[in-house]
Amino acid sequence: MAADKTLERPQLQIALDTFDMPSALRPLNAAVSQVDVIECGTVLIIAEGLRAVREIRALYPNKTILADVRIAEAGAVISRACFEAGASWVSVVAGASMTTVEQVVKVAQEFGGEVQIELGETYNPEQAREWRRLGATQVIVHRSRDAEAAGKLTWGENDKDRIRQLHQMGFKVTVTGGVTAKDLPFFQGVPVGVVISGRGIVKADDPLAAATDLRETIGRVWPQ
Repeated sequence: MAADKTLERPQLQIALDTFDMPSALRPLNAAVSQVDVIECGTVLIIAEGLRAVREIRALYPNKTILADVRIAEAGAVISRACFEAGASWVSVVAGASMTTVEQVVKVAQEFGGEVQIELGETYNPEQAREWRRLGATQVIVHRSRDAEAAGKLTWGENDKDRIRQLHQMGFKVTVTGGVTAKDLPFFQGVPVGVVISGRGIVKADDPLAAATDLRETIGRVWPQ
């Protein structure tokens, strides 16, 4: 397939899902020059609280930071705590009520932040259009961590169709779930907005080399 030079180049996001700050900061500090977005993952925030967001914001004041708290309810309270800690983006689960999504979007707009919806294996396009109408700007399409570990999930043409449909609705679409540099050519010509790598960078012997490989592959698959 010929490369589509009209597509925006995806951002590279590192997902920090470790159980303490030192094990998150070691790979982050090594790879940070190659990443655009720093994700304070659900596991890290459960382990360390919003201290994780505050400390990473202090270290990297100019980076985009996602607080991946997967809000299901209490949208205004939780999102405000995240943005006050220094988050740029927050995540909301697809099963949250529209009232919750609306609350989170309202707080995000107050802070100049963005809201992303964590999609499950299926989603309702009409529901997605309503998220967009309310002001959510991002969605996450992913392979399940558990299913991936069990060897039951692969990327398919339906994933490409899903990404294109969501992009046409006006969303920035993130792909995640054990994504490696070898996976990226599969998405050539597809409007991916963000590529997430967690263990691929964090667990690498050389996190900087792993992040550089991903970034260079992104550049080849989505040339400008």
